[in-house]
Amino acid sequence: MTQNFNTLHLRSVTRSFTDAAGNQLKALDSLNLDIQCGEFIAFLGPSGCGKTTALNCLAGLLPLTGGNISIDGRRIDVLPPEQRGFGMVFQNYALFPHMSVVDNVGFGLKMRGVAKSEIAARVRDALALVQLAGHETKLPGQLSGGQQQRVAIARAIVIEPPLVLMDEPLSNLDTKLRIEMRAEIRRIHSQLHRATVYVTHDQDEALSMADRIVVMRAGVMQQVGTPREVYGRPANLHVARFMGFRNVYDCLVTNSQGEQAAVQAKGVSLAGMLVRAFPGARASLAIRPEDFQLCPEGSPHSFQARVESVEYGGRDSLLVLSAAMGQVYARIAGEFEPGSQVWLHVPPEKAIVYEGADA
Repeated sequence: MTQNFNTLHLRSVTRSFTDAAGNQLKALDSLNLDIQCGEFIAFLGPSGCGKTTALNCLAGLLPLTGGNISIDGRRIDVLPPEQRGFGMVFQNYALFPHMSVVDNVGFGLKMRGVAKSEIAARVRDALALVQLAGHETKLPGQLSGGQQQRVAIARAIVIEPPLVLMDEPLSNLDTKLRIEMRAEIRRIHSQLHRATVYVTHDQDEALSMADRIVVMRAGVMQQVGTPREVYGRPANLHVARFMGFRNVYDCLVTNSQGEQAAVQAKGVSLAGMLVRAFPGARASLAIRPEDFQLCPEGSPHSFQARVESVEYGGRDSLLVLSAAMGQVYARIAGEFEPGSQVWLHVPPEKAIVYEGADA
């Protein structure tokens, strides 16, 4: 069994498969990543992006077709799952329905030949950590979804693994419980002082829980950074779209100074933060709906738009508007009527200019 570590290294980790037509396809393509002891890493991306494949390669559930995985210089990708000693939390809990909470949590220790007295003590500690003391004799069917997920987490951590792997563990829970469980998982992670790799398609989960986020697309890592880095400065347009930049416009860079650029989008003059483009180049301007602001007519870097539809959202409303550069999605507080005219502005630091036209 692998003990706690300093650094887990993934080097050119690749997983290929052959489709029905005999074509070689890469579900994971040359992933390079270092994970430090105690880090919480979130793999983020849409379905089919390679995030769960990466997790299964780490767990040993899928063999690599290229690259290697090592811990402090010792290769582990050649080891079967049980010899890696990692804890795994599945999306569907994967509890034994005929076993009590205590027996489910202690199952891994029993399979490892741990003494009964030690199993009892470690199970007790694990259930206390996940706040399930008092539920020891219940069956999974007698527990709520959130409680079942806590049992699955306790079962994963009771073996004292160097790494805990979580595959979309909150996707079956309701919104309120998901938010509560985010805080619980982060609390448990902090108390364990072990590394966690967490797979999710939910940006809010990744942003609120992770120390670093790995954004995936089509099997390729697009960006790795802190939540603030990934949210504030997506590395490319694909990451920007996934992180909420719903408005993307083809534009021409007319001027640049430092990190800021002036652009023209179908006659509308705007400004944004520059990512690898130069004056005269075709580019794409990306803006989040919540970053638009109402402004007086004719304000700098503003444009007029017509309200097409209003979706009430409580504190604010999602407006769909038509403007010279195309359709605009804006989330703004206030009351609006379809057909009304407004002037909109976006602060330059909230818009990002990416090199190349939108693909």
